[in-house]
Amino acid sequence: MTGKGLMISVSGPSGVGKGTIINEVRKLFPECKHSISVTTRAPRGEEQDGVEYYFRTKEEFEKLLSEGEILEYDKYVDNYYGTPATPLIEKSNNGFDVLLDITIAGSLALKKKFPQAVTVFILPPSFAQLEERLKGRGTESEELVAKRLAKAREEVLSAEKFDYVVVNDDLQTAVDSIVSIMKAEKLKYDRQSGIEKTL
Repeated sequence: MTGKGLMISVSGPSGVGKGTIINEVRKLFPECKHSISVTTRAPRGEEQDGVEYYFRTKEEFEKLLSEGEILEYDKYVDNYYGTPATPLIEKSNNGFDVLLDITIAGSLALKKKFPQAVTVFILPPSFAQLEERLKGRGTESEELVAKRLAKAREEVLSAEKFDYVVVNDDLQTAVDSIVSIMKAEKLKYDRQSGIEKTL
């Protein structure tokens, strides 16, 4: 593991602010890479292919899956979300830290394949605030918001399976928490194995 970058997987219910937190962390650490997921959902607002996500059809996604190019995937509200394997492994092997914004099942699958991966669960301060955030996006119908909230109530029960839990009550505090986690993980002996022999 020495010399490899961190794989930090950030998960949580829809609307909890995962993407915003990751963007703020990357402003502080521009050298930190963001693993872009592949999805079959339609772009929202001004989202661009290859920036927020790789937007693909269901058929294209299933072809990538059969070719072994999808490291982990999950189906969420009738859409596929997956992590392309090659870019993630290359970045980590080249010493770059990689932040992943993936589903809860995706994080748990990633941890099984890469035990050194660091998993972080983002919790909302309350379900009332989560509902407010989802409605505030203005990109989804009332029905879909209700569906996402029902899913969120199930998902928060998975927090205990993660390495770390961060409550996104205040954006800056949540960002500081992720930065602290990254710093602590880099200080673990197994990430610096043999360092005492270089003295």
